[in-house]
Amino acid sequence: MQKIPTNSPSPGKAELPLDLTGPHITASASAAHRLYQALCEMIVGGLVKPGEPLPPSRTLAKQTGFRRNAVVTAYERLIADGFADATVGSGTFVAARIPARATEPRKPKVVVEAPRQGAFSLGCTHIDERAVQRFRAFVGRRMRAFGSEHLHYGDPRGSRELRAAIADHLLSARGLRCDPDQIMLTSGTLHALRIVLSAILKPNDRVWCEDPGYPAARNTIAHCGYRAVPVPVDQHGMRVAKGRTAGANARAAYVTPSHQFPLGVQMSMPRRLELLDWAKQAGAFVLEDDYDSEFRYDGAPLMSLAGIDHLQRVIYMGTFAKTLFPGLRIGYCALPERLIGDVTAARAALDRFPGTLMEGAVADMLNSGAFAANLKRVRKLYREARDALAETLEARSDGALSVPVPSQGLHLVARFDPSVELSVAAGAKQAAGAEGWLLADTYSRTRPLPGFVLGFSGHTVPQLVASAERLARESRAALRAKGKSARRA
Repeated sequence: MQKIPTNSPSPGKAELPLDLTGPHITASASAAHRLYQALCEMIVGGLVKPGEPLPPSRTLAKQTGFRRNAVVTAYERLIADGFADATVGSGTFVAARIPARATEPRKPKVVVEAPRQGAFSLGCTHIDERAVQRFRAFVGRRMRAFGSEHLHYGDPRGSRELRAAIADHLLSARGLRCDPDQIMLTSGTLHALRIVLSAILKPNDRVWCEDPGYPAARNTIAHCGYRAVPVPVDQHGMRVAKGRTAGANARAAYVTPSHQFPLGVQMSMPRRLELLDWAKQAGAFVLEDDYDSEFRYDGAPLMSLAGIDHLQRVIYMGTFAKTLFPGLRIGYCALPERLIGDVTAARAALDRFPGTLMEGAVADMLNSGAFAANLKRVRKLYREARDALAETLEARSDGALSVPVPSQGLHLVARFDPSVELSVAAGAKQAAGAEGWLLADTYSRTRPLPGFVLGFSGHTVPQLVASAERLARESRAALRAKGKSARRA
């Protein structure tokens, strides 16, 4: 057993009995987790008494040879799991009451996935184990500091602390400068869409929507009593001239300019300026859904439409559903100053204000660097998943499928030749038991193309490869069957 001396008031007079080499230690685990295991073993074994102080993080880092951030992480997890308490200005102490648990400390958790979702499901995410540990610690810390802000109705826009953190993130990541007062927290993009539209539109007002586009947004617009106007998309993004023809009196446009859903094209700068000119001339607003801009694999993220417009006619919508996890249910929008009052009033009328309990923990993730670190790690995993999926589909489909590799995002599109009937894609998808979407289901009025919209985030590479092989095989079979049927006819 390695004895760790300390200068702490109580145990510092003797050696701290910290065992870093016993059978309770997972040798392959991170330094922070091994230290956590050793501290748990010491506490659960009764080798230190409840209420006794633990060494300062700098002291323990020096004595163990671990980096200080590993010690801080281990302490944060002890606190989150109820084995220690922290008092500002006084230090970290063994908890007065130790939770009931087995004497063997918990094994490190596997990265959290979405195991019940089949490969190609859209909206699945992956969060790094280290990010989970940090988030757990932040939530625990916020719970222990439970304050009066949770005991009354709050600002309809959400906590200023998180809004300020989001404003900083948007400036550094998206080139969008805005005041925290312009940020409103929501439960997601569709929630933001409902709130904003209710503030700026009247019943039966028209809204341009990309065609093909995101069906859930189109359905939300229609469900709220507005008229969705399908506007075709080409390789440069929404065709603004077509929008002027189809819906000249529209009051808003919903777009995904950085990574068009589902086709993945990026709206060109001339097309962006054309859209902003239309909004200014028509007195309309553009709702920019920037749903996956953080996941760009080739070069720096593109500047947001709102960043170009300086939040004059553009309303920016983002979400933590993909950058952290969907179960968090926190999104946000950035508003032009002229709309703050109206949108805030609409929010108050719809559901008063957002939940407060998780806001502080998300702000901690952003401000501590844990959010950015998690993005960096999972971006690499998603790129590997994207490449494995695209390569397998191309190689195993024998030319049946064309698979453009997207430079951004969490899904890709695999297409048949445009001359292929839509039933071929539907039959192949059903035979392969594949999740994801049929590309045709994202179209409204434009002639649909045969193919698939396949998610690759939150799925393991072996799962994606096996599923891609099945889908490619069934795609070839469906084409052959269709060809034989045509010859018989």
